[in-house]
Amino acid sequence: MKYDIGLNNAHVITYDGELLTGKYIYVKDGRIAKVSDRPLDDVKEVIDCSSYFVSPGLVNLHAHSPMHIFRGIAEDVSPDAWFNEEIWPYESKLVEEDVYYGSMLAILEMLNHGVTAFADHYFHAEMLAKAVLDTGIRGDIAPTLFGMNDGFDEQVEQVSQLIEAYNGNHGRLHMRMGPHSPYTCNDKQLKKVFDRAKDLQVGMHIHVSETEAQVKDCPYSETPIKLIAELGGFDIPAILGHALWIQEEDLDYINDRVTIAACPKTYMKLGMGYGNLWKYYKALPLAVGTDGAASSNSIRPVEQAMFFGLIGKFMTSNPQMYTVKDMWKMLMKGHDALSFNSGHIEEGYAADLVVWDLGSVQTMPVYNPITSILYSSNANNVLHTMVDGQFVKRDGQLRFNQGEVLREVKGRAKDIIGRGKGGTKLVF
Repeated sequence: MKYDIGLNNAHVITYDGELLTGKYIYVKDGRIAKVSDRPLDDVKEVIDCSSYFVSPGLVNLHAHSPMHIFRGIAEDVSPDAWFNEEIWPYESKLVEEDVYYGSMLAILEMLNHGVTAFADHYFHAEMLAKAVLDTGIRGDIAPTLFGMNDGFDEQVEQVSQLIEAYNGNHGRLHMRMGPHSPYTCNDKQLKKVFDRAKDLQVGMHIHVSETEAQVKDCPYSETPIKLIAELGGFDIPAILGHALWIQEEDLDYINDRVTIAACPKTYMKLGMGYGNLWKYYKALPLAVGTDGAASSNSIRPVEQAMFFGLIGKFMTSNPQMYTVKDMWKMLMKGHDALSFNSGHIEEGYAADLVVWDLGSVQTMPVYNPITSILYSSNANNVLHTMVDGQFVKRDGQLRFNQGEVLREVKGRAKDIIGRGKGGTKLVF
């Protein structure tokens, strides 16, 4: 067998946060074909990794990539004002090209920081899908469904057609149903979406229990999470965005098909309260999301994992909890929620990898590479990002012309302000 690429003599950081030294990783046809303790000869390209650390790629399990077009547009406002007075009125006037270039900017930022796969929830999803296919990243896209808008049944049919058209495209693009939330979709609408997802054999991605008020005001059940369970939402693979205010009684409904994406930077910035994720984190299937750049300004899973751990230590006054290894496992957990066969540096798994150069002024010395990555690293420490066996970042440089994307985003930001805010039926 002739291997495409060999990462030789690497220090490997595993899914579980263990460190393995002197490993030789061989890639062929987008897969990890061999992991050896010695070098092999039949390799097209060999990269010396003796000074570097190699880990599985990072996953961003809850994003709104097109919202990079809104980065910095709604600052220092309450959650209600953020949605009702800023974001939803601006979104009502978005055009498809805004979504495409916002997505492109977000994906380039993710690849630059070592993200190899992400789960996204937005409308004009065909533009987001195009951005995924154009950049080489892996994407799991949930086209957003709002029950407050007219023609909900027609929306479901349109989304179903999108799923059938794009799901599985090039092996890097998966689709699922994306009902926005239990407060924008009623129980009958949610049931319809979950049933359709079962018919299409896909999962769903939904916002749930973001605020304490959403839990107290749930009109159809005792809690939003219980409602979703009662309607069959957890009979299919489910990504729960936020679940910040999950209740103790909700724990009974969280099964092995469910993963929760925590986005702590958003919770701090919008003053959403401590919630209960930290209280129950050992009992929960927690992964890391970033939310959108309009609420978190950056789209770096490592930053979010760092914040989650630091908030936990601060809340409990216990520095021995929320360890760096715990946070690393949260970073890796997103792989389990997506069906890309990624997350492990073992034979047969997808060659979705990050090569870390931690020999920099912001990370040296390195006693524990996970500590250095979590607390000290930035994009400059990501030497290579590989997706499906292909380098999308090589020697510290993205393999794309960023100029067009940056020019388009700059011009479209001016257009967005010029268009102003439109009307919306959505209420947070």
